[in-house]
Amino acid sequence: MRTISGHHLARALGDWSRADASGPAYVRLASAVRMLIFDGRLPLEARLPGERELATALGVSRTTVTAAYDLLRDSGYARSRQGSGTRTTLPETGGTDPAGGYFAPFAPDGSAVVDLAHAAPEAPLQALNEAHAAATEQLPRFLTSSGYNVFGLPELRRAVADRFTARGLPTTPEQIFIASGAQHAFSMVLSLLVHPGDRVLIDHPTYPNAIDAIHRAAARAVPVALTDDGWDIEAFAASVRQTAPNLAYLVPDFNNPTGHLADDDVRRALAIPLRRGRTLTVVDETLAELPLGPADGEPPAPFATYVDNGLTITIGTMSKTLWGGLRVGWIRAEASIIRRLAAVRASFDISSPVLNQLIAVELLKRADDVLATRREDIRTRRDALMAAMGQALPEWRARTPCGGLVLWYDIGAPVSTRLVTEVERYGIRLAAGPRFGIDGAFERRLRLPYSLPVETLRHAVPIIARAYAAVADSTGHVTDGLGDLVA
Repeated sequence: MRTISGHHLARALGDWSRADASGPAYVRLASAVRMLIFDGRLPLEARLPGERELATALGVSRTTVTAAYDLLRDSGYARSRQGSGTRTTLPETGGTDPAGGYFAPFAPDGSAVVDLAHAAPEAPLQALNEAHAAATEQLPRFLTSSGYNVFGLPELRRAVADRFTARGLPTTPEQIFIASGAQHAFSMVLSLLVHPGDRVLIDHPTYPNAIDAIHRAAARAVPVALTDDGWDIEAFAASVRQTAPNLAYLVPDFNNPTGHLADDDVRRALAIPLRRGRTLTVVDETLAELPLGPADGEPPAPFATYVDNGLTITIGTMSKTLWGGLRVGWIRAEASIIRRLAAVRASFDISSPVLNQLIAVELLKRADDVLATRREDIRTRRDALMAAMGQALPEWRARTPCGGLVLWYDIGAPVSTRLVTEVERYGIRLAAGPRFGIDGAFERRLRLPYSLPVETLRHAVPIIARAYAAVADSTGHVTDGLGDLVA
């Protein structure tokens, strides 16, 4: 497990001593550490620095650190064992996902709900109809074959490769594998490259279905916390060095759920420890073509340009940019890996539907025009949701993402799971913060997508505010994990 240095923890804590300055220093310190755990910036089972080391790094007495650690242990946020130091944890009663950890588009009785648990827009109707008509005309020439093509249709592999090349990453069709969406792609990569007990390094927070896939592969997720500003290069390099992961899974393009975009300098810095450790890296580009602004300059180069091709596997999909109902995604990797993936596909689904692949080819021909309109619509939805949230829940905080489909709200107290349970009574389906982390982290967070129409978002916001009020006590406050009242 990862060991946190005194220097790193002090930097993550920031100006902790100014928070609630009327309380004892050890209580403020324990509360600040606890918030790092809730926000996922301190992974669970991480070894905290020794008392003397942390006291030196913070410039406080060792007595203050000792008392803070005691309070964390008493409240269930740390545990100590002789010879293994003090490690972060969560109280046994916290962090449970009542839905069992999996998204579903319907309420338990089968009725429809306003689905804000998924982040995927509706189809571009005119472009999809045109693409369907063109694909249907081409379909007869495929009907005399079996319809199976384990690699994907050559036409679609070529179209996807050309799009990578146009973005600055030269690619041949032999480097492309067509999958049934990015989730299917990642599951196949795990099946090929990961064995039970292997370590998979992930952003923290990250896409929840990727976490589920890692768990199903009986592998161990190694979380590296994202900060409010994005990737902590020092912590990332230390995790690669200390844990020697068998695989890394990164979402550098509008990370889901934080919306962070890794610029070229960050990508270069992240690539250095991956190259040194010869770490195979899966780069999820699901949202890469949804920049919304504000952002400076040209979009960053694809992550694979900074890491040796043999070490990088890039996955993508049409689900977030065009339409999820097609179930068309892809994998870009060295041709040797593509051939190995084909050998294991039979245990998944043998082949993607021919008609859907033909529609995908036609949509890619129209993609630039469709995406220009789509970005306009999504930008309008993002701004409308943020405006409505600012009026209904002004105490909640979220940064304005420069792309992607979601907002990552700090709701001010560890009640995300309770809120999600409550709001479903009103016909709204949300995804609680802990779905995006490991072992109950992010109870202070809530992901809100802006992929639905503006009127739907404006309808949902007051309901969310009403549900939030319902989980507050009679004084309008909610309690935090140490029993203090949080406004």
